Amino acid sequence: MSISLERLRRCSIAVDLGASRTRVYLKRTGVIVDEPTVAAVNTRTGAVIAVGTFAERMTGRTPAHIRVVRPVAGGTVVDIAMAQRMLRLLLGNRLRRAWRRKPLPSAAVCVPHDADPLAQRAAMETLAGLGAKRVELVDTLITAAVGCGLPVERPEATMIVVCGAATTQVAVLSLGSIVAAERVPVGGETVDHAVVQHLRNEHALMLPSQAVRPLHLVLGDAALASLGTEVHGRDVATGLARSVTVDVEGVRNAIRTPLTGVLDAISAVLRRCPPDLVADLADRGIMLAGGSAVLPGLDTLLREATGVPVNIADNPGLCAVEGLGTMLEGKVQPHVLSSAIT
Repeated sequence: MSISLERLRRCSIAVDLGASRTRVYLKRTGVIVDEPTVAAVNTRTGAVIAVGTFAERMTGRTPAHIRVVRPVAGGTVVDIAMAQRMLRLLLGNRLRRAWRRKPLPSAAVCVPHDADPLAQRAAMETLAGLGAKRVELVDTLITAAVGCGLPVERPEATMIVVCGAATTQVAVLSLGSIVAAERVPVGGETVDHAVVQHLRNEHALMLPSQAVRPLHLVLGDAALASLGTEVHGRDVATGLARSVTVDVEGVRNAIRTPLTGVLDAISAVLRRCPPDLVADLADRGIMLAGGSAVLPGLDTLLREATGVPVNIADNPGLCAVEGLGTMLEGKVQPHVLSSAIT
């Protein structure tokens, strides 16, 4: 999809509706919302009783009449009405105060690369339901690259890998456009599932859904990893609570298997790029962005497999929305080619 920087400058709000977290950037203010994309609904009354962090804490702990839902899956809005209700509660009075003088502004939203027309329409209708008179769609790969500080507008190759909760997107950019890109169904949720399956197969232990992410911190700490770690869960056979000491190296090997899908996507993108751009990447390397960019072992795996430098953005989860906000603020200028004088 083409991007008009002039139209983006007319927008006053930028939204990144991710499968894991929702982030909102308000023009001349900054990021005003950074919350999990979760809502808790009372099925008896249909009322939304919680959104964001509080709703996420309810996962797996609710009675039968309370259902925890995720209106976004794989970067695509799957429940427009619920996404609108969630956004309205997350924004609260902040949006009404900001739009008091301009009640029908334009908005911009990040969409995954090669999103189908239905996914694009769902994103547009979600923002239109909040009062936006016009909705601009921008590829997440470009916004994340801008948010990382990469010189995407220059005639030089930059490679960005956006690791989300459900998918990972890989692209090589030059002159403000995508030269080649791939999207694979591998993300943080895939890695979490691999960890849960490993503990079930090796230790007959069912791990609670919210106990997987703390294990990532142990995997990323070399000192803690060498000592092993104790994990609490439910015994598969008896159903009783049980604790086991997990071999961290075994868990790390289980994680590496799904991460090879990201490596395959990088190889596919490089094969479709001109040799000159591939040569640029030997020095520039690969930039990791997205909430799952800090997955333990991902940067090391890519560095060893590709032989090029791999860097993680300072705030990988905020790169997409901050990059889109930078476009809204007019801080990104297209590269102007001067005409030759003869």
